[in-house]
Amino acid sequence: MECVAVCDQDFAKAEALAGQIGAKPHSDLRTMLGEEKPDFLDVITTVEGHADAVFTAAAAGVPVICQKPMGCDLMESRAMVSACRDADVMFLVHENWRYQTPLAALGRLLREGRIGRAFRARLQFSCSFPVFENQPALAELDRFILTDIGTHVLDAARSLFGEASSLYASTSKVNPRIKGEDVATAMMRMSGCDTVVCEMSYASRLPEESFPQTYAVVEGERGSITLGRDYRLTVHTAESSETIDATPPVYPWSDPKYALVHSSIVDCNRALLAALKGERQAETSGDDNLRTLELVFGAYESAASNQVLRL
Repeated sequence: MECVAVCDQDFAKAEALAGQIGAKPHSDLRTMLGEEKPDFLDVITTVEGHADAVFTAAAAGVPVICQKPMGCDLMESRAMVSACRDADVMFLVHENWRYQTPLAALGRLLREGRIGRAFRARLQFSCSFPVFENQPALAELDRFILTDIGTHVLDAARSLFGEASSLYASTSKVNPRIKGEDVATAMMRMSGCDTVVCEMSYASRLPEESFPQTYAVVEGERGSITLGRDYRLTVHTAESSETIDATPPVYPWSDPKYALVHSSIVDCNRALLAALKGERQAETSGDDNLRTLELVFGAYESAASNQVLRL
């Protein structure tokens, strides 16, 4: 796979990056797609630029990968999916969380039926990591943690437990220096688990926090599975207790502190490339990710109204 062109409205930025990777710089996306005719477009702008880029790719007949969150709101996201469907253009979303080694291992254990039918589960991404120090723009978002981390955690919940039939959420803003919420909790009834609770926080100081890990506890008819620190999964039943090491691979180019995320990006990209080549169906298509965003924006609606949403 070769990056043949780079587009940025700031041509100097496009030139700088293109020079590093041997690609051709552009400042106009429509022109770039027409001249270069790439096999696909990878949209990595801020979320405000996603829709225009996807609509342009659809009009040009170019398959497109979009970073998360797909759109600024549900209406825009639905329009993006519809535009690509109408143009018969493959639309994929780069949603990597479900590809994390320990979460993928948890999914395999559930599918194997190691603890029987799951009836209650908890996914927790709660920490005090100073995310606003290296990404100050996040502090200016009117909606923060549900669109930032919530897209990941709620998508992981869907990949593990199926679709939600009801949703209740609450949000809080603990950090006074930010605009949006930095704490959110969502409780759902899902097709594969009676009760699933997703906890997200950048304001929690906990003895066991370990950014950027997601912890999990799943209770089933025959036992439980716990995912804790250091990527360890424990399967506990009446007969036995087993610990499984789900440490992610560390690539030479990656930062070991972020190996969990970096390795999931590799696996996500591998799956997206296979879909583009027609070798397999994409897990994180635009249609699939739209269901995740229905949970994300539904959580905002539920929190504002203090009501349970029926989905």
